[in-house]
Amino acid sequence: MHRRTMIQGALSTVASLALPALAQGSWPTGKAITYIVPFPPGGNTDTLARVIAPALSTALGTPVVIDNKGGAGGSVGSALAARAAPDGYTILGGTISSHSINGSLYSKLDYDPVKSFTPVAMLGSGPLVLVVNASSLYKTLNDVLAASKAKPGGLSSASPGNGTSPHMAMALLSYQSGVAFTHVPYKGSAPAVQDLVGGQVDMMFDTTLIVGPHIQSGKLRPIAVSSARRLESLPDVPTIAEAGQKGFDMGSWQAVFAPAGTPKAIVDRLHAEIMKIVATPEVQARLKGFGMLPSDMTPALLGEYQKAEVDKWAKVIKAAGIKAE
Repeated sequence: MHRRTMIQGALSTVASLALPALAQGSWPTGKAITYIVPFPPGGNTDTLARVIAPALSTALGTPVVIDNKGGAGGSVGSALAARAAPDGYTILGGTISSHSINGSLYSKLDYDPVKSFTPVAMLGSGPLVLVVNASSLYKTLNDVLAASKAKPGGLSSASPGNGTSPHMAMALLSYQSGVAFTHVPYKGSAPAVQDLVGGQVDMMFDTTLIVGPHIQSGKLRPIAVSSARRLESLPDVPTIAEAGQKGFDMGSWQAVFAPAGTPKAIVDRLHAEIMKIVATPEVQARLKGFGMLPSDMTPALLGEYQKAEVDKWAKVIKAAGIKAE
């Protein structure tokens, strides 16, 4: 009897130790994973999601379905993801806007950019390029800063809209240099670039995907890039830090998040599979086409980076007095 009791106890212990492993191994079960894109179809976040989702579906053996929920700079879809069950069946395409800028830009959000989510994977970061009209007298960043200081209200700077990454890049430059610029928001990059080419505004920041063709055609002149290192596609264009604004580093980043409380085993699996996908030639080519630099951040490092971004943009937004439209 004593021996039987010991055997039963041992079996119970083994079974209890196996339960966590079984629980971790039960995901995914075949139930579809919803990949929320908090922006309309066609943008960078949506395009990346549509590249990643099929490959992730194959890797996990379960459907991965894109769900576009645009609005308020990514806030609508992010709030929806924040309320989802933390069971691994909802992931979100988060960006510099939805997960760092919006926390200070909007007076009220239905989610906390940090506390409401678990970081999964950084997909990449896209540096911005400061450009002027090709006929402009300004050839360097110092030319731009000196002219802005000499002109009441500063030079005019276009952007795709209030709170967008090109707007925030100019706000960061103003914050660090102490030089004021006149912000001219447009409804998208296309009309902003059109007016810059036409000479209606003095300058603007945007991605190489947007301004690259106009640089190649000779209609726009690149002044500086926002990243910490020069771009491979524009090797002769200095970084803003090299041009005198030490420590300037800004990129329009794309990442994947899950609802807060998603089990670590699931997050680790998602991270591993997404990183394998990002490393493929197809996705690397897409990132390069967007002017983005790939990243190999762990979930923990992504979390630290995001918190630093939230703090940085809170200071810039407060100093510039920027409010959501």
